[in-house]
Amino acid sequence: MASRFRHPELPDEQAAILARAVRYEWLTIGYLALTIAAVGIVMGSSQALKTAWIEDLLSLAPPFAFLIATRIAAMPATARFPYGYFRATGVAHLVAGVALLTMGAVLVGESAISLVTNDRPPVGTVQLFGAPVWSGWLMIGVMALTIPVPVIFGRIKMKLARQLHNKVLYADADMNKADWMTAAGSIVGVTGIGLGFWWADSAAAAFIAASILWDGVKNTRGAITDLMDTRATTFDDDRPHPDAELVARYLQNLPWVDDVYVRVRDEGQFLHVEAFVVPRSNRSLTLERLEEARAACRALDWKLLDVVLTPVAEVPPLVASRSERRPS
Repeated sequence: MASRFRHPELPDEQAAILARAVRYEWLTIGYLALTIAAVGIVMGSSQALKTAWIEDLLSLAPPFAFLIATRIAAMPATARFPYGYFRATGVAHLVAGVALLTMGAVLVGESAISLVTNDRPPVGTVQLFGAPVWSGWLMIGVMALTIPVPVIFGRIKMKLARQLHNKVLYADADMNKADWMTAAGSIVGVTGIGLGFWWADSAAAAFIAASILWDGVKNTRGAITDLMDTRATTFDDDRPHPDAELVARYLQNLPWVDDVYVRVRDEGQFLHVEAFVVPRSNRSLTLERLEEARAACRALDWKLLDVVLTPVAEVPPLVASRSERRPS
């Protein structure tokens, strides 16, 4: 299965990491199927568990988006798509983000209405092995069982996302964090009902819905800016990607280069680099030197799949700051 997902440009180490990520995504889908069924059986009329159940359904979006995008991105370039299909990862990121954003907004509204209208969900008893048992215990037990796996999977996927520079996988790892927080919030809500605090259930549902909404806002914003060719960032959108500075420093240190401006955009799992190079003289600029520099830039990092060097008389005027134009 892993070989079908491997992009031909991936080094062996990253290909093995990708294969591992694919396995964990399939395991996640299987786990979520069991969780959705279990929560659906015990949720009753609890608003918190209903929201948690919907959140589990939404949690299927990132792993499916990752698996589909990874397969599409591995397809070779064609005449119609000369840049390849790398942006499939960004599209998948956007789809997952919009799904979370939309459903989060709906659930926040429902939770707010439940609080305002004093909705008091009944939690009765069921017969278990011939004895009456408060349904809340079953709810708490099921939700408690759903906490460990997302914690473990989330940490593993976060590491894999960093190694692969894959923002869809990062979104899924972030979703795993929301999963266990959702389970914990549901337990608090059901416990509140048992203690006589009717509003605890709706408050827990609102907390869960707000978490979903925030995940949607964050991932949608990141996906849109990447598709708009914003400056490439790290896998978690925390800071500018260091490869831009790495390429700029290398080119600036070449003896035949007088000035350089580098811009890098995110193509999904890979980065596209455009470097505008000002040679010291026309005689110092040769095709061999350009090819050597291009190959050396690609060798700096496996993510630098597409590197374009353009000789110019002066750097473009759109440079935002001298720090981007010429590394110190």
